[in-house]
Amino acid sequence: MTQHEIVEVPAAAKKSAVISVTDAGIRYRRNRRARRNFKDLFSSRARRTRPGEFWALRHISFSVQPGEAIGVVGRNGQGKSTLLKLVAEVVLPDEGTVDVHGGVAPLIEITGGFVNDLTVRENVYLTAGLHGMKKSEIAAQFDDIIAFAEIGEFLDTPYKHLSSGMKVRIAFSVVSRLDEPIILVDEVLAVGDKSFREKCYRRIEELLAGGRTLFFVSHNEKDLRRFCTRGLYLDKGTLVLDAPIAQVLERYNADYGVNS
Repeated sequence: MTQHEIVEVPAAAKKSAVISVTDAGIRYRRNRRARRNFKDLFSSRARRTRPGEFWALRHISFSVQPGEAIGVVGRNGQGKSTLLKLVAEVVLPDEGTVDVHGGVAPLIEITGGFVNDLTVRENVYLTAGLHGMKKSEIAAQFDDIIAFAEIGEFLDTPYKHLSSGMKVRIAFSVVSRLDEPIILVDEVLAVGDKSFREKCYRRIEELLAGGRTLFFVSHNEKDLRRFCTRGLYLDKGTLVLDAPIAQVLERYNADYGVNS
């Protein structure tokens, strides 16, 4: 693999960025029983070395301007989903900084937060409420949420009795109604059928047309080209290339022998 190529973002542009990531890194523990020694307690957070740990991401820097559509590219296990979790502020960096200016609609691990024993109706109010929607706002959009998800016959059915596809439909319908400036999408529609997936993609296009900022993780090159203008190519936890999406996909295909 050739030397890393990163697009430098001018300081003036960083000031107006909705997302600024500076030298960020995050590490995970392979073995939960791995022990820290006494010196670790007094070392700086960035310098601690602990048995069984590895860096899922390291030295990641980039900025995102309002309205940009970013495609995150890389093989499985290279840090793509971890990067989205950092941007969603679900996890905090072990080194560096991640600054997000504005709310996030996280279409990642999309069914998380839904309660199995509550009905569909109850879950809509609960989940939307947890994301900051007022009860009156949920009520005003409730019929549209249910119509989009196409599960009107199951309003009073416990969530745990829905099929996996139905769970994805109602979750996407709720989260895509959030009035947040940043949208994170992480392969969440793989479970849905083709017609509903296209329906969701049209909804994403509507959100982009309204000026939202998109982070999109996918292995589907067609989808990446459809939504994204810029790409971030991650490999072995590092940012290999930050460039227009066509250039990023060409580089990724060349590195791993994938035909365009």
